Amino acid sequence: MFIAMNRFKVVKGEEAAFEEIWSSRKTRLDEMAGFQAFHLLKGPEKDDHTLYSSHTTWASKEAFTAWTKSEQFRESHRNAGQPRERPLYLGHPEFEGFETVLSESNPKLRQAAE
Repeated sequence: MFIAMNRFKVVKGEEAAFEEIWSSRKTRLDEMAGFQAFHLLKGPEKDDHTLYSSHTTWASKEAFTAWTKSEQFRESHRNAGQPRERPLYLGHPEFEGFETVLSESNPKLRQAAE
């Protein structure tokens, strides 16, 4: 499994606008082989920003790399970075990619589903 994350420092007061951009866009992730899940995470608030992270899980790093080179990726990011009256972010998003080296599931969840 491969986990791809981008961290965003969203300017205080712009959280609703940031969340609306994400909730209204068509990602087309579901069209990609190896895509497993997407989450937009809201983290701690600081004096000047709120931390967010986009988090996708993939079957492999190769599946994620294929996504970054796809027409679906280009389309879903088409309006990213468009000029706005007020900026949404402090700095640029920070990418972090992780390959799974150890994974554990809760067996109680699996038993409850059966």
